[in-house]
Order: sequence, then C-alpha cells, then structure tokens
Amino acid sequence: MTDSVTIIGGGLAGCEAAWQCAEQGVPARLYEMRPARQTPAHTTDRLAEIVCSNSFKSDEVNTAPHLLKEELRRAKSLLIAVAEMTRVPAGAALAIDRERFAAEVTARIAAHPRITVIREEVTRIPREGVTVIATGPLTSDALAADIQRLAGAEQLYFYDAIAPVVDAETINYEVAFRAARYGKGGDDYLNCPLDKAQYEAFVDALLAAERVAPKEFESDKESYFEACLPIEVAARRGRETLRFGPMKPVGLRDPRTGQEPYAAVQLRQENLLADSYSLVGFQNSIKWGAQKALLRMIPGLERAEFLKLGQVHRNTYVNGPKLLTPTLQVKQEPRLFFAGQIAGVEGYVESLATGLAVGRWAAALAQGRPLLPVPRASAIGSLINYVARCENNDYQPVNITFALLPPLAEAEARQLRRKPERRARQIALALAAFEDWLHMTEAASVTATAGEAA
Repeated sequence: MTDSVTIIGGGLAGCEAAWQCAEQGVPARLYEMRPARQTPAHTTDRLAEIVCSNSFKSDEVNTAPHLLKEELRRAKSLLIAVAEMTRVPAGAALAIDRERFAAEVTARIAAHPRITVIREEVTRIPREGVTVIATGPLTSDALAADIQRLAGAEQLYFYDAIAPVVDAETINYEVAFRAARYGKGGDDYLNCPLDKAQYEAFVDALLAAERVAPKEFESDKESYFEACLPIEVAARRGRETLRFGPMKPVGLRDPRTGQEPYAAVQLRQENLLADSYSLVGFQNSIKWGAQKALLRMIPGLERAEFLKLGQVHRNTYVNGPKLLTPTLQVKQEPRLFFAGQIAGVEGYVESLATGLAVGRWAAALAQGRPLLPVPRASAIGSLINYVARCENNDYQPVNITFALLPPLAEAEARQLRRKPERRARQIALALAAFEDWLHMTEAASVTATAGEAA
C-alpha cells in the first residue's frame, strides 16, 4: 500500500505538489491554515491566491521564462494550465485574472479523488511520514520557529512588496493611452505619460513621503529582492533610476504628441472584466494617505480610486545550499522536502515549478522508488541546482534566467555568434533533457502503480 504524503501550504507550490503527487497515484493531504488563520497579505480562503502582481512574466519564445513555462506545460502542470485558461491581455506576458485563477485551482484540487484538503494550521513539522513544506514567504510564526530549529541556523528573509491596484472607472482616458512597448502584444497596457517637470515633481514627493515603520519582527536593515524593489528605495539610488526601471518610456509613443514621453507609468489589466488595473512595478511602503496623494500626481490618475494600495511584507526562506539536497530534501532528514519561495526561489512560476518536481519526488519516495534529479540542462533543473548548490555567501532567491542554465560548449558557442541563436540552442538542449527526465519518471511511476495493483 502506498503511503500518503503530507503537504503543508496551499499556495502555488503546495497545490502543484499535491496535484503531481496525486497524479502519480499517491494520496496527498494538503494543509492550508486559511481561513482559520489569515496572513498579513491574503484576503480570501482560496488555494493558490496570489497577492502581488497578476503576471506570470514573459511568454515570448526564446526567453528563459517561456522555457520554464514550456517545461511545465510538457509536465502537465495544473497551475500553468489554469493560468492559460484564466489569462488576461498583457502583451507578451502571461497575466491572469487572479480571482478566477484561485477559484479554479481550488475547485480542481478539491475535486481530485486522491487529494484531501485540511483547513487547519500546522504549528510544527510532522515527526514522521513523507512531508512537503511549501508554506511560502508568509509562514506562520510557530511553524517558522520549528523550521528554524530544523535548519540549525538563523532564518533568512528579505522584504517583498505589493503594487497598488486602481479602479478602471476612475482613470482619465483622455491622458492614459493604450500601447505595449515596441508594439509587442498589441495595446494591452494603459500608459500614463509624464513630462520632465512632472517626473521631477513626482520624484521629489516620493523621496519626501512618509514610509511605514518596520514591524517588531522585521530588521531595520533593508534586504529587498532586486526584481521587486520598492519605488522609494529605487529613487534613493538616483533621480533617474525610475526612468530606467518601472517608469521607462522607451518603445512608447504618446498619441497626443506623437513623441516618446519623458517617463511613463504602465498599468496592467487585473481581470477579464477589465474593471481594475495594477501599476506595474510600483510596489512601495509609503503610508496609505501619503501614497494616494503621491499616485494621484501621475497624469491620468488625478482622480483615481485605489482598490488596493502598495505595502511591504516579510518573505521567509531557508538557506537552501546548507539545508537541501539536489532533490530539495532536507540533508539530515530526507523524508522532508521544501518547495516554493520558502525553498529559495522567487516568482510564481519558479515556485510552482519546484512544487511540480517535489510532488513527483515525494510520490517516488512514498512508493519506494529512486528519486531522479531534474537534469541540470533544463530550466527547472538549473533553478533547483541554484537552490541546492549556490556558492554565494549572500544567498538570495532568484528568478529563472539564462545565466542559471549551463553555458554552451566553447566550440558550439563560437559557431553560434548571435545571442538569439545561442539561446535557441540552450532551449533546445533544455527541452530535450527535460523530455528524457519526464519519460523516465513517468515510466517508473506507471511500473510502481501497476505493481501495487497486482
């Protein structure tokens, strides 16, 4: 009889892990503490609720994020399938209607005959049985303390942030115009243009705005993830920093002037109804009253009403290279796995990718099968390789990039002189290696399931 697997955390990684485990023929018990206990960022009791951006990043061919999604598609990822079903216009990116996404994932998980959802808080790591810890960046204090005892070292963390969301009816469409940078993906974004004087005034107000004080459990030391930098932190690095970041005007043309604006704020559609838009890259820790006044300085948002305002919260993660193996098992206790952001990856797709791999490995362990590491040549394998083997002293979570993939052999790299050609070759090698891994793991799973049935 196949033992069941315990999965703690009903976020992206936990849901994908439970689905993959169940699809391998192993029962999964999925624990989620909401609604009995909420987190500082969640607002519903749904599984796979996302609280920051609604973007799953680029789905443009020949990019590292697209490669990661393609591997997940081939592995029959539940969450990528639901993301594509609930996508909203976002140019070359895969963006989702977050409410429909969470509702559909919750329904699918609840309907699976081999998944049991248990709505209660887990305050300590189970002392026996195959267990996946996928509690995400907002792990409850009690469980975080138990994880800290297991890790034998001080818990690591960095600050993450949420961007504001504006009511679509309160946007001034005489100013905001539809366009995607360089025309990629059509006119899926709204753009609020600023001239130089407006930009300078905005930066002045931003630098002077009062910020929310850190909570008692948070250090005064700022340790932000660079890809999710609060705008006030970016502005302190230099007055032009925002113009080369979230307010970059390059590739846009204001139809009122026929010119590229000095700066621009992009708004991305939040749902299929198009009744709300998020301010792309505008996460911040400004006090809410001051934040509303600041954001209404942006042309087109003068009378904006905000459905959600920006905020900063603490993200918890373990020191993967010290604690975990290349199959994301705890070195001292191999029955325990970590998956998702708490394991040391950043991003929705990266989190669910580790959940997919861990769900399959947990099922293999429960069935008494060997665990086959995901090939280093693949995107998922490279991501996990970083988590388990990163040699940086200042270990921080990462998104998928080509820098994580193995470089091409020197002779082959010399033959492929153009970067797009080299990347296309890396993608081809990655997908071939990943397909081989899929065939091997699925064949082993079928054999194990057939043996039990006999």
